[in-house]
Amino acid sequence: MLTVVIIVAAVIVVAAAAYALMRRENTGPALKKRFGPEYDRTLARHNGDDAAARQELGERVKRHGALEERPLDAESLARYEAEWAGVQRRFVDSPQQAMADAGALLARLAQERGYPGPEQGDEQIAALSVHHAHEVEGYRTVRKAAEHGGDTERMRESLLSARSLYEALTGSAGHPQAGRPADHTEPGDDPHTPRAHDDIPATARPETPAADARTPKGI
Repeated sequence: MLTVVIIVAAVIVVAAAAYALMRRENTGPALKKRFGPEYDRTLARHNGDDAAARQELGERVKRHGALEERPLDAESLARYEAEWAGVQRRFVDSPQQAMADAGALLARLAQERGYPGPEQGDEQIAALSVHHAHEVEGYRTVRKAAEHGGDTERMRESLLSARSLYEALTGSAGHPQAGRPADHTEPGDDPHTPRAHDDIPATARPETPAADARTPKGI
């Protein structure tokens, strides 16, 4: 009888501790720290209603907080690296198609890592936001650009932002990609800010021919 009482008491203590931890993780400061820019975005979508934003983000944590990412094998990683390099090359001639390809690649990659599939719509993004809150916005922007198009330079910035999520999901941030040396990171660099030394082609601009040095001035 005493053993049963001890077991029941232990279960109650564990349950109470878990409940207290969940409550603490769902407080405003804890959610702000966990979600960062995603917290601000959710707050804006709820017109500044902090309670509504906390409730939505807390529900995401309940649904997806325990998700454990599945590892990628070497073959899958090599395949995704080749596909992402292809997306960046296609951007030169077809920026909007590159947006669609990037979105599809990220959807498959996230699913392979253990996240909900793309057929579940925004639930995949919700799950990603719990574990990659600083990178998930890039995924949203390429999906929107794939559907609506837009300014080429903005699409380039979207693809660069989406690469942050790609690198987070493949573990390739700061490592060589597709046969090129890794980008150098200076001390103090923000790991959530896309690096300037990207290989996504910028919008082409006409070059102004340099003046012929042999031409006398004044002519």
